[in-house]
Amino acid sequence: MRFRNLKKITKNNQKISEQNKTKSNALLPKYTDRIKAFITDMFMIYIPILYIIAYVALSGKDEFQASSLAQFSGVAIYATIYALFLSKTGQTPGKKAYGIKVVDAKSEDNLSFLQAMWRFVSFLISATTLIGLLLPLYRKDKKSLHDIMSSSKVIVL
Repeated sequence: MRFRNLKKITKNNQKISEQNKTKSNALLPKYTDRIKAFITDMFMIYIPILYIIAYVALSGKDEFQASSLAQFSGVAIYATIYALFLSKTGQTPGKKAYGIKVVDAKSEDNLSFLQAMWRFVSFLISATTLIGLLLPLYRKDKKSLHDIMSSSKVIVL
């Protein structure tokens, strides 16, 4: 077989294989990037919420620490903002900075608001056990406990 013909066949096979790629072949992010994105979100979203509650709504940190309603409202506001980001774009500011996106595990579309809210609640559960956060280090699909519970997955854009 001539080299030109072989080259054409190879190029055609590459085009066909690229067309047959599905969304499920998406790359999985590094665990360190997920942690960095989480820390970025904490500084960009959660800390300003706590500051506003402690120093604008209340009279200072002592009153904030004494009020469990203020602490719960800070977490609730953060959860709502987090779920809105994930349901709208699939990314929070921290995840966007590191090129990470959270999608539904089956359809690979953006999460619904309720699914994103459940992902946050299940994150709180898995963070208290600490095993849930270390689970991606031992799984091939790199899913945390909250990803499994909310049937979501994290991919690289």
